[in-house]
Amino acid sequence: MNSPPWWQEAVFYQIYPRSFASSNASGVGNLEGIREHLDDLVWLGVDALWISPFYRSPMADFGYDVSDYCDVDPLFGDLAGFDALLDEAHQRGLRVIIDWVPNHTSNEHPWFLDARSGPDARHRNFYVWRNGKGDNTEPPNNWVSAFDPGQPAWKFVADDRLENGGQWYLHLFDPAQPDLNWDEPAVEQAHHDILRFWLDRGVDGFRADVIHCIAKDPALPDDPVGSAGIPHCALNDVEAVHPRLRRLRSLLDSYPGDRMMLGEVYLFSTEAVATYYGTGDELHLAFNFPPLYAPWRADKWRQVIEATSSAFDPRGAWPTWVLSNHDNPRHRQRYDDQASHHGEDEATRHRRSMARARAAAVLLLTLRGTPFLYQGEELGLLDAVIDSGRRVDPGGRDGCRHPIPWTAGEDHGWPGEPWLPHAPEAERQNVESLKADEGSILHLYRRLLDLRRRFPELRRGSFTLLDSPPGTLSFRRSLDHEKAVIDIRINFGGEPVVVPLEAGAPEWILLASGSQGSGTRFPGVLGPDEAVLLGALA
Repeated sequence: MNSPPWWQEAVFYQIYPRSFASSNASGVGNLEGIREHLDDLVWLGVDALWISPFYRSPMADFGYDVSDYCDVDPLFGDLAGFDALLDEAHQRGLRVIIDWVPNHTSNEHPWFLDARSGPDARHRNFYVWRNGKGDNTEPPNNWVSAFDPGQPAWKFVADDRLENGGQWYLHLFDPAQPDLNWDEPAVEQAHHDILRFWLDRGVDGFRADVIHCIAKDPALPDDPVGSAGIPHCALNDVEAVHPRLRRLRSLLDSYPGDRMMLGEVYLFSTEAVATYYGTGDELHLAFNFPPLYAPWRADKWRQVIEATSSAFDPRGAWPTWVLSNHDNPRHRQRYDDQASHHGEDEATRHRRSMARARAAAVLLLTLRGTPFLYQGEELGLLDAVIDSGRRVDPGGRDGCRHPIPWTAGEDHGWPGEPWLPHAPEAERQNVESLKADEGSILHLYRRLLDLRRRFPELRRGSFTLLDSPPGTLSFRRSLDHEKAVIDIRINFGGEPVVVPLEAGAPEWILLASGSQGSGTRFPGVLGPDEAVLLGALA
């Protein structure tokens, strides 16, 4: 029997370079900071790193506005530093994928500087230019920007040489991020060359930013009236994207070493996202976003799991699971905000909040599919509180992008004043303090990752939802026709719940997120916001 590809069994760890670790007093994380902490990631037990953009950029969108796809911004280091990081990660058995931003460039990219110089510019057709409606004073259509709610995804550039006095260019995100025109073959060829540049350096793959947007309806029709206010990037789903993905897959498959592509397909429909796997000839993985928005409720999670299974399984598509990332509030923050705290003191609220975060770790790392951790969730971090004077992100996502606290000291391991404030509780929710506490959430993540390595049931086993009392979720991971079985039982509520075991069900605790000890027999009761893994033997 062939072994599954590495990316099916791996646990990925997302690194947002600005906030992971810094090797100097700039206050901004860098590639050398990542390299210096590779051993911490090996100790934790992750298998692969996804590194968010570090390319040359004016930083209007902190690296997602690329001005040079084939160089490192001096803020983060240089190409030699990237090569050293990649080499040392590989020496430690860590795979590395990097962000690729194919939908748009910076408005300071040489292509766009040339394109806006006039209608006959060499790179004019690299971008989406149109005349506006009426007398050219209104945008070409009603598409809405993702970064400026309710505002058009178009910007006018005056040019007296044009009959209408200028044209509009498309930007699904910030005006400093003009959309590329993938209908122009030279754009596709240029991006294939960019991928080859990094593949030749040895990267294991790419996380493709809003990959579904590299094809757009050339007629640029208005979005439906019922979608008013929804960014067009969340509605854009065009058939022409699929042959482009197949050509990208062929490029990756031409390299040795099982290179892969993970797509950000930001569509609300799980069924639509599943089509981006093609017939095993398009994306290797695609982010499944409903878990990011699911509340901490057993019934909602059962619905998310069932919807994912019904959409992905018939296609043979391998799902992904993610609770936090650089674009959304951290899951501990979300679950804490959703809970009722009437009459709770601060200590009680912290204890309950951490219990949910611990149980969520069990959920994420035992579902069937590839899990993605966002830096710091293994520390149980909340979002930082950002005063108006410190906010810098055009999308308002500063809170989840705070620097990682490495030490308990006042500077938390950052040589200079970091670019954003630290999260609340950084004095106790830091790597140094949590490593010293065997009962911490950090050690819980480490034990979970160790169990995934030890038990193939958790990496590639079948998945079966089990009957479970209200407010709880139970499922089974198994191999070899049920001979090897692990059951996961999760209580999503704030009170203990009796969870009867079926005849023949495993009853020995392999791991518990709460106070129940591993190696003991499960008593049939889950504590508040508690999760357990049960096996046949202690």
